[in-house]
Amino acid sequence: MAESRWPKAAILFLVRLKKENGLRHSAHGDRPNNNEGQLMTTVTQTFSPGLLKLDAAAEVARICEWMRETVAVDLKRKGVVLGLSGGIDSTVCAALAVKAFGPQRVFGIMMPEKDSEADSLALGELLGESLGIETTIENITGMLDGAGCYQRRDAAIQTVIPEYQPDWKNKLVLPPLLAGARFSLSSIVVQSPIGERKQARLTLDAYQTIVAATNFKQRCRKMMEYYHADRLRYAVIGTPNRLEYDQGFFVKQGDGAADIKPIAHLYKTQVYQLADYLNVPEVIRMRPPTTDTYSLPQSQEEFFFSVPYDKLDCCLFGLNHAFDAEEVAAAIG
Repeated sequence: MAESRWPKAAILFLVRLKKENGLRHSAHGDRPNNNEGQLMTTVTQTFSPGLLKLDAAAEVARICEWMRETVAVDLKRKGVVLGLSGGIDSTVCAALAVKAFGPQRVFGIMMPEKDSEADSLALGELLGESLGIETTIENITGMLDGAGCYQRRDAAIQTVIPEYQPDWKNKLVLPPLLAGARFSLSSIVVQSPIGERKQARLTLDAYQTIVAATNFKQRCRKMMEYYHADRLRYAVIGTPNRLEYDQGFFVKQGDGAADIKPIAHLYKTQVYQLADYLNVPEVIRMRPPTTDTYSLPQSQEEFFFSVPYDKLDCCLFGLNHAFDAEEVAAAIG
């Protein structure tokens, strides 16, 4: 077997993390509900990233049939509501919803706030127009101000960077696992109005306070989704994919809460396969995954995963199907 350029320690770390998160998820109540459960299947073939290849047409048909039955029969609802962030997950969920129910029974909501990336709203509007669905804009900045989201976050940042001011930009970052980082410790990066950047390691209290404050964003958005769902007698779509669920990359009672979760069983690379099949706008398919939570541009990799999603997908698939860690590492380089 060829020597892998991906450290074996990194593979073993991800395996341990998977087991720990599996225990934690069982207490949340926010479990995937789209035929999730076909895990730990033992296979005898050689591992390769190609094993994640889907029959996209068959998968779309299966998901749409499940969505129609679940919404109409189980939930007794007339249509679906979802947030449109301009990202690939909400985009694929919206396209699936249109195939399942028709555009007249899909309602999309753009929910920007003052830290949102400028293109998120534009991409959400583009998607709504391309799908022919009704949409609305709900700016949640006022809700977040009222809850003290920004003030609580800023006060926590000032405990490690005292000169930080509310008009500065910020983001959380983790060291990249593949670069050899031994400890996954978060830092805060801030930028002054004149472009000066500073970075500081966070204390545990500061980190937890910043995360707790920013989680208001996902929870406020979910409140707004359920307002419109109740008003229309629709169900709420949740957009997390399998990688996010497995690794705990969602907010409890925020983006982890929903009535149906059409892509919670799909790896991130499979979500992109469906995006290609559904022919969603190319500009969305080409956009790198982002958190759109902090005011500085931030990838999901630097904020949470520390590993590119295509490699992490392979690790998780290999673990779920009982492939040897060394074989997976060699195959993904």
